[in-house]
Amino acid sequence: MNIALFGATGGTGREVLQQALAQGHQVQALVRDPDKVPADCPGLTPIVGDVLDQTAVDDCVRATDAVICVLGTRPGAAPIESRGTAAILAAMQSQGVRRLIAVTSMGVGDSAQQMSFIFRIVMQIALKKIMAAKEEQERLIRASGLDWTIVRPGGLTDGPLTGTYAAGLAKSIRARQVSRADVAQFVLKQLTDDQFLRQTPAIS
Repeated sequence: MNIALFGATGGTGREVLQQALAQGHQVQALVRDPDKVPADCPGLTPIVGDVLDQTAVDDCVRATDAVICVLGTRPGAAPIESRGTAAILAAMQSQGVRRLIAVTSMGVGDSAQQMSFIFRIVMQIALKKIMAAKEEQERLIRASGLDWTIVRPGGLTDGPLTGTYAAGLAKSIRARQVSRADVAQFVLKQLTDDQFLRQTPAIS
């Protein structure tokens, strides 16, 4: 499958990229710094640009079958999730690419109740702007009319791929730690699985 990947140089994005290539997918990854992705890697086409540049986003989405969005914001930086997603959605709609898998976070929308009380308070104070951007990101995706799945992971770690995690729509899934590698595996499964079409599964 031909995949457009946004957020490829972040922690979770690197896992998605590595696993996608290992599975034989062709990946067009939008990167600001091409040195942050493997050079001359079979199956990988780096597109140099910024997710806030509509032309670069259009180039990345062109001739792909699906889009994976794992945009994140570095501490202290202005959140880009909602603005970047708006550009991605515009590119998909103009080019007729319908399948989108986006990663946000547990704590967004109706998943807030799956967080502990203490963690909800911490997120409201320390991550207020980032969470607001993710809320807007999800709103834009829901209104897009595309074939989307929004994946909401719990606390992310750099642990190994285990293949053992809880994922689904049940409100009993609590915000526990999950490795980025496991999240990447679940994200890639959605490319060929409609179980969570236009839904927001949590993974933890």
